Amino acid sequence: MTSRVIALDLDGTLLTPKKTLLPSSLEALARAKAAGHLPIIVTGRHHVAIHPFYQALALDTPAICCNGTYLYDYHAKKVLAADPLPVNQAQQLIALLEEYQVHGLMYVDNAMLYEKPTGHVLRTTAWAEALPPEQRPVFQQVDSLRAAAAEVEAIWKFALTDEDTGKLKNFAHHVEQTLGLECEWSWHDQVDIARAGNSKGKRLAEWVAAQGLSMQNVVAFGDNYNDISMLQAAGTGVAMGNADDAVKAHANVVIGDNTVDSIAQFIDKELL
Repeated sequence: MTSRVIALDLDGTLLTPKKTLLPSSLEALARAKAAGHLPIIVTGRHHVAIHPFYQALALDTPAICCNGTYLYDYHAKKVLAADPLPVNQAQQLIALLEEYQVHGLMYVDNAMLYEKPTGHVLRTTAWAEALPPEQRPVFQQVDSLRAAAAEVEAIWKFALTDEDTGKLKNFAHHVEQTLGLECEWSWHDQVDIARAGNSKGKRLAEWVAAQGLSMQNVVAFGDNYNDISMLQAAGTGVAMGNADDAVKAHANVVIGDNTVDSIAQFIDKELL
C-alpha cells in the first residue's frame, strides 16, 4: 500500500459546527497513522488557535497555517517557512480598513490583534473560553493596528468580517485591484487577506516535495474557497457535503457533511 499524505482543513471539515472532533475521525486518523500515512493540518487558523486539535490528533507533522502563509513546527515552537505581509502593504490595507470602516483581525507572531471585538473575535473568544488556559488562543486588543503593525516581527494575514457580505465582497475586490493582495473566503462572512501567492495548495506542495513525495500521494479534505487550491493540487481532492457547489466542483470526491462520520468512512474504505 502506498503511504499517503492526508491534508486536513479544520473548520467546516474535520471540526463539527461546535468546533469539536468526532471520535470516529480521531480513531480513523490514528489507524491511518499506524498504517504509515501522514496526516497534516492545513488551516486558515493561526497556530495559537489549533492547540486542542493538534494535541488530540497526536500529530508529529508541522501545521500549515493562515492559508499557507507559513509552516509551523508545533513541537519546536518555530516557523519553518513563511511569506508574511510586508509592513508597508499591511499599513496600506489598514488605511483602507479605516476608510471603508471594515473591522480587521491581524494575525501576527504568536497572537491575533484587534481594535474592536466584532465578528470573528467574538466567535473565537466564546469558543476559547471553554478551553484550558494553556490551550487558549492569544487575542490582544490594541488602540491602533497601524501602530502595532510597525512593532511585530511578522504579519501573517488579516481576517475581515462584516454583517454586510456584499460590502465585504466589494472591499475584497478593491483590495485585490489596488494592493495586489490575496483575498479568500474562509467562512460565510469572513474574508482572509494575505500576501499574493500564498495558498494552502502551494505550501502543501512544497512540504510534500520536501518529504520526497508527490502530490499524487495526497488526499486533501476541505469545505471552503480557501481550500480549493489544495483540492485541485492533491491527487485526490475530497469536498465535504456542507461545501458550496462551487467548491465541490474542484474536488474528485464529495462525501457527507462535517456532522457525521464521513471522513472516517472515507479513510477506512479508501486508505486502509
